[in-house]
Amino acid sequence: MLCISMRAGDYFTVGSSTVVQFDRLTGDRVHLIINAPREVPILRGDVLERSGGQRPGCVMGLSPRHTKQLPWNPAKKKALADLRQTLEGMGDTPEARDIRAKLDFIFPQPQNGETAAK
Repeated sequence: MLCISMRAGDYFTVGSSTVVQFDRLTGDRVHLIINAPREVPILRGDVLERSGGQRPGCVMGLSPRHTKQLPWNPAKKKALADLRQTLEGMGDTPEARDIRAKLDFIFPQPQNGETAAK
């Protein structure tokens, strides 16, 4: 089985007439854009199984690290804001840049009018 890591905007092709593009990740949901000929059936797994179809043998279960989301609440939102403010006070040292980069990787800051994590 092929496993592909992608960033927003990346895509892959299936054959010569189907394109699957990674649009965005929102919480624990992936948004894909699929362009395929109308004669190619595309069904979500839950719809296939609900209508009596069999789960393909190649479909793997999720590992525990992918099934839980970090619980979010107002106290954690404030702690994150306080941490970012403390980092600002540290200036532009290599250590502060490193911590800021790691923090932004784990908790990306909203861009283009997006709302902060809930």
